[in-house]
Amino acid sequence: MRPRLFLPSLISSSLAAVLPLSAADPAPDSDAYFSHFVQPILESTCVHCHNADKQNGEGRLDTLENALKGGESGPWLVPGKPEDSKLYTSTLLPADDDLVMPPSKEPALTPTQSGHLKAWIAAGAKWPSATPLATVPRMQFVRDIQPILEQNCVTCHKPEKMKGELDLTTLASSLKGGEDGPSLVPFDPAASPLYSHTTLKADDDDLMPPVKSGGPLAAVMQEKLRLWVLQGAPWPEGVVLVPKTKTEDRPPSPDTLELTAKIREAILLASKESGDPQAYSETIPKTNKAFKMVPIPGGDFSQGSPETEKDRKPDEGPQIKRHIEPFWMGATEVTWDLYMPFMVTPDARWKDGSKKTANPQDKPVDAISSPTAPYTDMTFGMGQDGFPAISMTEHAANKFCQWLSAQTGHFYRLPTEAEWEYAARAGTTTAYSFGDDPAQLGDYAWYFENSDGKTQPVGQKKPNPWGLFDIHGNVAEWTLDQYDPAYYASLQSQIQANAALAPWNKPVTLYPRSVRGGTWDDDAKELRSAARRGSKDTWKVMDPQLPKSIWYHTSAQFLGMRLVRPLQVPSAEEMHDAWNLGTKNQPK
Repeated sequence: MRPRLFLPSLISSSLAAVLPLSAADPAPDSDAYFSHFVQPILESTCVHCHNADKQNGEGRLDTLENALKGGESGPWLVPGKPEDSKLYTSTLLPADDDLVMPPSKEPALTPTQSGHLKAWIAAGAKWPSATPLATVPRMQFVRDIQPILEQNCVTCHKPEKMKGELDLTTLASSLKGGEDGPSLVPFDPAASPLYSHTTLKADDDDLMPPVKSGGPLAAVMQEKLRLWVLQGAPWPEGVVLVPKTKTEDRPPSPDTLELTAKIREAILLASKESGDPQAYSETIPKTNKAFKMVPIPGGDFSQGSPETEKDRKPDEGPQIKRHIEPFWMGATEVTWDLYMPFMVTPDARWKDGSKKTANPQDKPVDAISSPTAPYTDMTFGMGQDGFPAISMTEHAANKFCQWLSAQTGHFYRLPTEAEWEYAARAGTTTAYSFGDDPAQLGDYAWYFENSDGKTQPVGQKKPNPWGLFDIHGNVAEWTLDQYDPAYYASLQSQIQANAALAPWNKPVTLYPRSVRGGTWDDDAKELRSAARRGSKDTWKVMDPQLPKSIWYHTSAQFLGMRLVRPLQVPSAEEMHDAWNLGTKNQPK
């Protein structure tokens, strides 16, 4: 393979170490140099903003004549004088400079690319007169190329597994290549096996990736690789590739606002409630399993703990007066009896939980995403019948609520953090719903001292004054809120400014989300009504999948959920929010 000619003064030291200089490339004053090095750079980074239809800065770069003419600031190309040619000097400006080219919203040219422009201009800027430039999509490594390489190539070509003695995890190792020579030759797709071997026939032994590993690549991926190499194979300094699970080619998720609207319409048709909420038992049509809901009267309370409360933490204050509308809450935490039929289904599913063989005749409940098959026993031997369901993500909890709502004709969701604490306190102002003495906790809760190191069947202890069992301990319970240790302070500022308080702290990031109630593995102080905690990405540390599952927190065997049903049926948009916030800002 032919090494390329670059100007040493413009190459980073790391690149220069793996890309030796050679006289084998076209001379900078030749037509071939322009077509081989310069044309791909201009067509992918400049012409899309400077052409006959779009003339940023009142100039064009699609022909030599237009480049010499320039724009409102004068000529852009001065042959023989790189330092006077804005076509070159603008590529060297700081990223925050308004005149930097390409604009700061796009990746800058690499030193190699700028170096080729400088060498070409210094040699006279020879531009074949019959070569008007076209607009070519610019390949950005992180967006366009990194996913292809990480999902299709790096698994077999990394330091710990160098098939063919080839490591494709870094620019340097790709340029070095393996037993057959360099794998990557910038500006020359035909000479770059990293691209050319992806275009071979399926029965060719050199096809990358091989058929058994999912090859050949889709035509659109091949074209992205070709354009990237043709444009100089820009690879951001310091980026090291790691193997990733392939992104599956599948139709859009069915979890749409349209689906939510259909479920809401059915709920409105079935709604018969009026007046104050009453306790009731609900049976799930698909499973014939029942659960109980208890009424929570509306009212005011002080959210958070007073400064005098023992074991109080800073995130529990200052106390804030909140008003809560009436609602129903699950008498117990959601059990495996209810959750298991949602989690384990006979349908093959994509990673987002939608069916791989969706039926157009499916009812709304059958179109809702459900968890992919679990890769281990999710009860972890703690018990199933009558035991709280555990280790689901907030997204899984939300989709369970949607699945339940679509069957029952009632709108179910997770509680807000304020609703949860209001219901847990049940009109009390003490550390626990039964008082301040943790010595009584064993009558009401499963925690470190009495749980035998695992979850326990729900409803075995005394309930709080409003009939909620295990509101302290057993498993921690998801809420809809973003966890923010300074949230109450922000609410106080809003009150002082006479602003209306939002009913909940709507999430904007995946972590942390607010979890309440304490667990079977916690000390008494963590079970107080005001105690707060935030979810963590480490709750997925045991998950062997790449990327990590959106359905399971395998390392959080203390984590569960409890249902809420508001008195008023919200809008379709509000329902959709409640059921789909569990993956907001999910890493891809």
